[in-house]
Amino acid sequence: MTGCVRPSKGERGVALPTPVIALSVVAVVAAVVVFWITGGSDDGGEKIAQAGGTPSPSASAKPKPAKTEEKKPAKAEPSPVDRAKVSVEVYNQSNIGGLASDVAAKATTVGWNVVGEDNWMGSVPENTVYYPGEMKREGQQLADDLGIKRTHVSVEGSMKGDRLTVVLTGAL
Repeated sequence: MTGCVRPSKGERGVALPTPVIALSVVAVVAAVVVFWITGGSDDGGEKIAQAGGTPSPSASAKPKPAKTEEKKPAKAEPSPVDRAKVSVEVYNQSNIGGLASDVAAKATTVGWNVVGEDNWMGSVPENTVYYPGEMKREGQQLADDLGIKRTHVSVEGSMKGDRLTVVLTGAL
């Protein structure tokens, strides 16, 4: 063996095939994920001892305290809508005479401050309560009170930004 130079001890290594390296990396990542998910809880051999029958001397003799769940404070319920402080306009886009007046009376009966009613010229697809962006909760409450399923953000330029607008396309 004349021409073959043997590497010194410090230069020796092992060439591992790529699949072995990849499998090792996957195993380590899987172990880290399992540890992270389980919170790294160490059962002290209790589960093994329970499965095997009699506990070994190395098994923990003290029971672990039960994990107590922290009770999250209940979300504070939003204050009820003060209907009397919310201005409402009711418009009729249908061919039903007096519909805006009837719905305005119903809204007034449950406490809403109806400030106007008239006919609507447009193409609203179904009975709708329109609300300014900051009055979404009030708009939903009015829709619930009147039995209207559709709510929508007010159309800028066509509706006033300080009140709810009801556009009726048919009977409720």
